[in-house]
Amino acid sequence: MTLRLQPLDASGMTIEPGQFLMVYLLGIGEVPISVSGIDDDGTLSITVRAVGAVSRAICASTPGSVLGLRGPCGTAWPIVEARGRHVLVVAGGIGLAPLRPLIRAVLDAGGAHTGLTVLYGARTPADLLYRDELTRWAEAARVAVTVDRADSSWRGQVGVVPKLIATADVDPAATRVYMCGPEIMMRLSAEALIARGLSSDAIYVSMERHMECGVGWCGHCQLGPTLVCRDGPVYPYSRLAPLMEVREL
Repeated sequence: MTLRLQPLDASGMTIEPGQFLMVYLLGIGEVPISVSGIDDDGTLSITVRAVGAVSRAICASTPGSVLGLRGPCGTAWPIVEARGRHVLVVAGGIGLAPLRPLIRAVLDAGGAHTGLTVLYGARTPADLLYRDELTRWAEAARVAVTVDRADSSWRGQVGVVPKLIATADVDPAATRVYMCGPEIMMRLSAEALIARGLSSDAIYVSMERHMECGVGWCGHCQLGPTLVCRDGPVYPYSRLAPLMEVREL
């Protein structure tokens, strides 16, 4: 579910697309959650999947509830790298959430980019996020959506996200890629793009790890020589490619 959060004071919070927050409920706990919406008036959106005690409690919040926010944490999508280039967004499952502010920023920037393509997949039609927005985005961008398993209501594509790469209009010299989702999806999609001539430096991925502190102190989110909460979650794929081949990491 997606929650809209309004600041209790006028100062608000300055946050960039791709960063995350440590969200807490007093007496229950704290979890890292990507920001899925950034409004001009300071309102933030978070998209939460109820998988643990804290996230379930957050999803059970009612209008007017108070949540604690700590952050912003981590690195942002380097949108400036895409100016004058085509933007390719590749997302799987809830991985569309941290990419949503980037997509909105690209659409709002108008002619600052040569185009936008969104490739998105989920396990089932019921797992797709922002279905109304996907339809609106398709009015100004190329949007391709697929599911792993269709139901009787689904009339779209069936298959995994990496298979959509072959359908994307990719100019290796003029494309920047922003990717978030299951690691196997990101690795296979990146490999498919590299096979089409893209440099691994032109691909950015957002990683997920178990995070406790959000500031690089506790080490729970270590990924090889990096700490995801401090050095990520957004990385150039060129930095992570060797690490994503190692199962234990």
